[in-house]
Amino acid sequence: MIKNHLLTEPLWEYKHLGEAIPQSPHAVSVALPRWEDVIAYEEKIPDCIEALQSIYPRFGFNPLVKIIADKAVQIHSDDFTKSGWPFPNINTARKARAYCERINSKAESYILEVAGLPCLIVDSKTTHIAKAFWQHTGLGASSRQAAIALNKEKTPSPNVGDEARKAIRNRLAGIYCCDSELIQLHPSGMAALTTALDALRKFRPHNTAIQIGFPYVDVLKLPQVIFEGSELLLNPSPKELAKELDKRNPSVLIIELPSNPMLQCVDLPLVAKMAHDRGIPVVADDTIGSGVNIDPLPYADLVFTSLTKSFAGSGDVLAGSLIISPTSKWKNTFKELLPLVAVAQLSDGDAIALEQASADVIDRILKSNKTCLDLKSRLENHPNIKRIHHPAQCPNFKFLMREQAGFGCLLSFELKGGVSMAERFYNSLKVCKGPSLGTIFTLACPYVLLAHYKELDWAKKCGIPDYLIRVSVGLEQSEDLWDRFQNALNN
Repeated sequence: MIKNHLLTEPLWEYKHLGEAIPQSPHAVSVALPRWEDVIAYEEKIPDCIEALQSIYPRFGFNPLVKIIADKAVQIHSDDFTKSGWPFPNINTARKARAYCERINSKAESYILEVAGLPCLIVDSKTTHIAKAFWQHTGLGASSRQAAIALNKEKTPSPNVGDEARKAIRNRLAGIYCCDSELIQLHPSGMAALTTALDALRKFRPHNTAIQIGFPYVDVLKLPQVIFEGSELLLNPSPKELAKELDKRNPSVLIIELPSNPMLQCVDLPLVAKMAHDRGIPVVADDTIGSGVNIDPLPYADLVFTSLTKSFAGSGDVLAGSLIISPTSKWKNTFKELLPLVAVAQLSDGDAIALEQASADVIDRILKSNKTCLDLKSRLENHPNIKRIHHPAQCPNFKFLMREQAGFGCLLSFELKGGVSMAERFYNSLKVCKGPSLGTIFTLACPYVLLAHYKELDWAKKCGIPDYLIRVSVGLEQSEDLWDRFQNALNN
């Protein structure tokens, strides 16, 4: 399999710039092998952008989706400054249009069908608004939906899609030790969070959110940009948190388990009790920790996950889940509200691919846990390492761990020598280099440059240096992986 091939022959050199990782039409990562390539990508340098054969699906159009988007403008408009945005169904397209018109009351927008997919077409002044909706909500059409619309892939049987979704829910129910009826599947992890926030908008209208800990970029941006807003508290004391909860009475408290990329957890039992005592629900993102390793359901009311990452492992399917805690006092309220606000389910094609990819999820995660911990132990003894970030350093993470579980596949570190040393190391490292995480092959990236390029000063004030390297550890042999890191460190 081509994905296994990447374990021994990664895409790490300049000649690999822009190649899809993995080499699939549905790849969710792209090779950015040198530090300067990452900067060129962020600066939208034409030579770099034109080389891209893939892109993380919410940050831009997969090539198949782009064909649909371009057709939408070509067929239905004589103004090529407009942009097209394909969606999986009419409800998601209408939701996007309503958002665009709310932000820009003079927006020119309309919805037309292209190859069976509804496309929102907007004028040039509204394009950035449509892009924000596409990126933050994760509700856009998937590459498999586009491939089917373009007759490049066969339309799967709806019965097979239903069976795949049922199997995935049952697999997740086994991992989380809950009833499968409490689990929803979504087109992406962010779509799952979008649905949760839509439900909370009905449950607790007109309130902003509060988030604790340095967050993944879109987990912060979604409530800030698309919903009523969000306040970020980096590391509040219990007294400070209590004051903010009383002052703001937020609609929800959002946390990541652990945070990305610093890999630390809040004291979830304490934070949840403080929120629940005030009637405030808690929503947790366990994408990095994984339900295989930690159990947040006794404390969080809703748990959302990007199934694109460790659950799939393949790096070529976009999906998400949303789980209602069986112990939440709002369980029945969420069971009633979530189906009312959900506008898209995981498509048949994506469900079938995800069911197949996730069959060995527990075995994969347990293996990557061990390899990542081994790499962390070796790195922290290397003289060129300044600081390592890993969940094993966090007592709050350990408290949530299941028996015989591990700390996940992710670690971050800072090198002595700052940017110049980090750049030299990154350019020499012989692993796949690009966005995303949780794949069976190791992926590295200068995370802060990719996620916060336009707000590096803000990230630095939050204690996140721009030369931080994030590594998602795959299924390579531990000794082989260490040899690659050691060679790059000593280069």
